[in-house]
Amino acid sequence: MPNNDKKVVPNAKESLNKLKYEVASQVGVNLKQGYNGDLKASEAGKIGGNITKKLIEMAEKQLAGK
Repeated sequence: MPNNDKKVVPNAKESLNKLKYEVASQVGVNLKQGYNGDLKASEAGKIGGNITKKLIEMAEKQLAGK
């Protein structure tokens, strides 16, 4: 099976990583630089769910021309 893990916007990784830490802080999850394997699934879900919400909001604004 071929690897299709190509980034559409390669330089976006840094911005997405920054967003991850901002969202973690907003939802009260102590996300550390480096290893975070000790996070509870519910904490990781809070971060992931809120990142998705923010990305959808950004896409909607862009599509609406705002």
